[in-house]
Amino acid sequence: MIGQFFLLDGKVYPQGQAVITPENRSFRYGDGLFETMRWENGKINHDAYHMDRLFQGLSLLEFELPALFGEGLVREEIHRLVLKNRHNPRARVRLNVFRGNEGILENADLRPHYLIESWDLPGEDQLNPNGLDIDIYPDMPKSGDRFSNLKSNNFLPYVMAGIYAKKHRLNDALLLNTSGHIADSVIANVFVVKSGRIYTPPLSEGPVAGVVRRWMLEKFSVQGIPVSEKVVTESDLLEADEIFLTNSIRLLRWVGRFRHKTYGNTLSREIYAHLLSTI
Repeated sequence: MIGQFFLLDGKVYPQGQAVITPENRSFRYGDGLFETMRWENGKINHDAYHMDRLFQGLSLLEFELPALFGEGLVREEIHRLVLKNRHNPRARVRLNVFRGNEGILENADLRPHYLIESWDLPGEDQLNPNGLDIDIYPDMPKSGDRFSNLKSNNFLPYVMAGIYAKKHRLNDALLLNTSGHIADSVIANVFVVKSGRIYTPPLSEGPVAGVVRRWMLEKFSVQGIPVSEKVVTESDLLEADEIFLTNSIRLLRWVGRFRHKTYGNTLSREIYAHLLSTI
């Protein structure tokens, strides 16, 4: 359940109150980015990775950050809202950072505005009992440029892929890049398991730079778990032993079917338990 309150630039508002104008650059142009985070027992899960992705993205989008707008402020404001909404011990938090009301070619104010929302995240953690049913969204391929890895407010390809998934009674849909390779899914990064090895598309293929994706690549490599980056094609999906999807809220969900191919979850279950133990 979404909280009774949200935060905009440090001020608390009741949920549902209108706070932006028609001239807002995020509304008009998708100018900005967002972070979706899992709050667990008084802290943001994978906190350092979220902050790193957030501030790298703001730098890439050439925001002019005031001295007070730093990691400390973001953490404090999230903590304040979660407590205000009584969403302990766990919550889903969304932080949206955007610019003001100027036009594209005007002398725009490049300083950030921020909006924070939180939702209750109830229930016990468990791997999805039924495998996801997925397919490929064939339209609006992603480019592989340096902006493709952002969680941008301009999220239209994912919106359309989500509509495609719902229309075709799928649990999720995979997005392609301009080379016809797999980039990611509507709400997650994609991992393929083949002969005991785990692969995920490299950032050059255009996926969002997922926090759990980064954690797995860094930590599992150190622990000797065979995970690496590799171009993933439709043929790879059909030849895979397992497929799973990762994001910050659900951690990991296993795929049961892609078209006519079905999959198990032996390694996916082990990896999920490993991820859960890090919270």
